[in-house]
Amino acid sequence: MTRNLTFSIFRYNPMDRTSTPHMDTFVVPETSSMTLFIALTRIREEQDPSLQFDFCCRAGICGACGMLVNGRPNLACKTKTKELPDVVTLLPLPIFRLVGDLSVDTGTWFREMYSRVGSWIHTDREFDPLAEEERMDNALANEIYELERCIECGCCIAGCATARMRRDFLGAAGLNRVARFMLDPRDQRTEKDFFEIIGDDEGIFGCMGLLGCEDVCPKGLPLQDQLGFLRRRMGLAAIRSFLPGGK
Repeated sequence: MTRNLTFSIFRYNPMDRTSTPHMDTFVVPETSSMTLFIALTRIREEQDPSLQFDFCCRAGICGACGMLVNGRPNLACKTKTKELPDVVTLLPLPIFRLVGDLSVDTGTWFREMYSRVGSWIHTDREFDPLAEEERMDNALANEIYELERCIECGCCIAGCATARMRRDFLGAAGLNRVARFMLDPRDQRTEKDFFEIIGDDEGIFGCMGLLGCEDVCPKGLPLQDQLGFLRRRMGLAAIRSFLPGGK
């Protein structure tokens, strides 16, 4: 028997001076294989065309449709309504700048993070476009690829207690990015270089280890492993800095 889903959705347009934060209620009949994205699209097409939310790929790849679903960061396109209760509360992801309703600006945060961690291969070797692609061990390539699967949805940042308290905290997405380059043999940065980026309480030592990031990651990235890896490496780097010669 078809059930009716009741959606309580946050509404606010910060660009409209007459707008005030409030919750609107919508009722949508559930259909077979319905996702939260489908339900929101029906609301916008059939009930309120002014509803703002982001989407692009609709396949859990672009990360645009991240939002709080009953208080938990998730992707609308991957969330099946059959897994939700009759009443669903939808809020925008915290920490990021609100664009309107359920839409937030994650792009600015990730652009600043990429600049902060130097998110590119650092090398003094001159690029030769005619040379063969540099070979890499398959196992190592797979380790790097596993970390490259981040879709920059912002769920891990929204689910991080430290990031909610401290806006200067790099967060799991940024730390995962650093781990990716530490693994890459083409990157010539030293452990000391990486310590300068994440070796403080704005980086790996600011992580409280609650692992909300891994709990809500829609791609199932091994964030717990990477945070532990970075904490060990940076802890040893800190100890070595006090040894004679700084080694």
